[in-house]
Amino acid sequence: MTGTDTGRAPDPERGTLDKAAGENFPVAPFFLPRAWRADLMAVYGFARLVDDIGDGDLAPGGADARLLGVPAEDAADRLRLLDAFEADLERVFSEEPRHPLLRRLRPTVRRCSLTPEPFLGLIAANRQDQLVKRYETYDDLLAYCELSANPVGRLVLGVTGTSTPERIRHSDTICTALQIVEHLQDVAEDLGRDRIYLPAEDMKQFHVQEADLATKTAGASVRALVAYEAQRARGLLNEGAPLVGSVHGRLKLLLAGFVAGGRAAIHAIAAAEYDVLPGPPKPGKLQLLREVGVTLRGEG
Repeated sequence: MTGTDTGRAPDPERGTLDKAAGENFPVAPFFLPRAWRADLMAVYGFARLVDDIGDGDLAPGGADARLLGVPAEDAADRLRLLDAFEADLERVFSEEPRHPLLRRLRPTVRRCSLTPEPFLGLIAANRQDQLVKRYETYDDLLAYCELSANPVGRLVLGVTGTSTPERIRHSDTICTALQIVEHLQDVAEDLGRDRIYLPAEDMKQFHVQEADLATKTAGASVRALVAYEAQRARGLLNEGAPLVGSVHGRLKLLLAGFVAGGRAAIHAIAAAEYDVLPGPPKPGKLQLLREVGVTLRGEG
């Protein structure tokens, strides 16, 4: 990128896929077979775009809304966009979709015999984000993660042809943990969207008020709460980690990367002394590599 204005409209497909580099875990690393990489990026494109719709983070200019057939006057209506996106998802399973990211997804769905359910779960999670801004209990948050995170792991297993009931169970646990870690990293950003993913019952237990989350740096009570939730997430990662040992070869390295990404992010949160309010603590590459090694050895 040179920063030079070419006068061309932004490419919504490319802009969405470019966000893969910022994730806590590898999306489609180079060591995977080319077909897997293409399929995983197709799945990622769907998941990233539906999140961007739900968060109001679409590229400016309304290109995505036009592609989905949403009138310009409704381009900022997230529920309207999600409805149009779901309608275009239905086309993936029957005809040619409108959006290029869904056209990219169609060959993956057919080749891997993927079903609509995990995709619909991700759309449902983003609908819920428009309507539910707070979670009373940890169980309520886990139910949200069943929609917002667990479908991604199920799609990875589907793409790689390795789904079994036990692997799905471990995958769900890992994905829930990764979602919780992301929520911890993004407390300030989420609050800016009037969303809090810290359970209200836990906030009460640690004497944390919503106003405490709006400060530039976290006080002792907020740090204690974040440490508590981070420990929960670490426990879930450890519970799901046997998934890594259940597969072999390059898939084992990929799944180790998912677990390691979560563990490294928790390490970064701890290194920041659980003060997540100035911005999301991000792990360095060296820490990530260490955690990959620990995960592959079945430690931690």
